[in-house]
Amino acid sequence: MGLVTVSASYGAAGPEVARAVADRLGLPFHDRAIPVEVAGRLGVPVEQAEANDETVVRGVWRLVASLGSMPDPVGGVLPAMPQPDPRAYREQTERVLAEIAAESGPGGVVLGRAAAIVLGERPDALHVRLGGSRERRLDAAVRRYGRPADELRREMEANDRAREAYVRYFYRTDASSPRHYHLVVDSTALPIDAVVDLVVTAARSRGIGAP
Repeated sequence: MGLVTVSASYGAAGPEVARAVADRLGLPFHDRAIPVEVAGRLGVPVEQAEANDETVVRGVWRLVASLGSMPDPVGGVLPAMPQPDPRAYREQTERVLAEIAAESGPGGVVLGRAAAIVLGERPDALHVRLGGSRERRLDAAVRRYGRPADELRREMEANDRAREAYVRYFYRTDASSPRHYHLVVDSTALPIDAVVDLVVTAARSRGIGAP
């Protein structure tokens, strides 16, 4: 059945596109269920797992701030701690992603979690990046959420910086680099239905989707 990963900037309609693609392909949609699974494996409340999840803006700032006082994970060893440290959340998230993508796994459409970087080159996967200019993403967010533009601009800037920092720290790369993706779409320049059509067509071309 295969796998589609969707990485999206703030305001680029990632949740809407990913959910619609999953429906069209007849695949499971993996989003909030991922931190729920991670919480169960680590024995912590779901709220704590969400606060260490790459897609949750209110928590990811706390995570990024904590990384500055931690040893570099490349070649270093983190000290034992009574509570799981940020690397433990990342490692469990990677294991959940690997199980989703495994031959015996359910496959599906995964939103965020640096999945395109974690899963890399797989013949049964399509990696998608959704973006657009800051102004068009902000305009889209104002239309979608009906909140003041200044408030959403601050949220967008915080979101963008936090997610970039998360990926750079843990994976030493730029989450927006086209080299990680098969398909890069400016989802602010096209209707959402057209973006979904593009992703579904690309996925079907790689043999992804329910028969």
